[in-house]
Amino acid sequence: MGLITLFWGFTFIFTKIGLDFISGSLFVALRFSLALFLLIIFLGKYLKQFDKESLKAGIVLGSLYAGGFVLQTYGLKFTTVPQSAFITGLAIPMVPFVYWFLEKKSIQFFPKIGVIIATIGLWIFSKPDISSINLGDLLTLISTLFWAFYITYMDIFTRGRNDFKFTVQLVFLQFLIIVLFSTITFFIFDYNNTRFILSSKLLIALAYNGILASFIVTFIHTAYQKFTTPVKAALIFSLEPVIASIASIFIFNISFSFVEIVGALIMVAGVLISEIGKFIFNKDKKTIKKIKVGANL
Repeated sequence: MGLITLFWGFTFIFTKIGLDFISGSLFVALRFSLALFLLIIFLGKYLKQFDKESLKAGIVLGSLYAGGFVLQTYGLKFTTVPQSAFITGLAIPMVPFVYWFLEKKSIQFFPKIGVIIATIGLWIFSKPDISSINLGDLLTLISTLFWAFYITYMDIFTRGRNDFKFTVQLVFLQFLIIVLFSTITFFIFDYNNTRFILSSKLLIALAYNGILASFIVTFIHTAYQKFTTPVKAALIFSLEPVIASIASIFIFNISFSFVEIVGALIMVAGVLISEIGKFIFNKDKKTIKKIKVGANL
């Protein structure tokens, strides 16, 4: 999940570069068309005989994946990047509720604390202006709900399934559906104002987002999220804007204030508390127990 977050963090950089030369929905369509093409070329032999479970899981995940991407992309047309980053990050506190709603399972103590701390850090880091909510904010908020359900359903559908064919079919259906969604939205919203300037920067942006951040990373996500919980996955994914911001320092010469750095560190602390809090707590309890035993002796 940490590797996925690293790759996704850099997609912000390449997407920002690519959108200088192409319309948003067309960029998304080409990005995932490239990923879909590579999957068919290299792994097409696994796309035979879809069973009911893989079809159901692929359609649900693909629809949530596409809805989240398309709504977030159009939301960015009407809102700022920090505002979008904060609202998208609200998937962190949403995931525990979605997880409880779908699975009826309680969340452990330290992931709960981690969610609260990471959300506070995200607020400080993004500095959202909630006094001026606009259409972009509303679209991004809806996309966040899509991401929360996507992360949770990924856990539900892939839990206990280790066969590679199932993973390939899930990834294929996700790519196919998002290509269809983004193509439809292109013809509805962007066709009459299409922007497309072929350049080396655009090709590099499409190559990174299509090959690394989509083709490879979606496989990693689909294959390995089942080894953690949806809540912990959401917490780790919350570091995406931090990674993107650090990369922006070197590529776009963007500087960050002391308050923003503090917010980023608080987010990292939230993730660490969720992951290692129980180990530290249990270790402390054992240490205290040994001290008491020694004192009695």
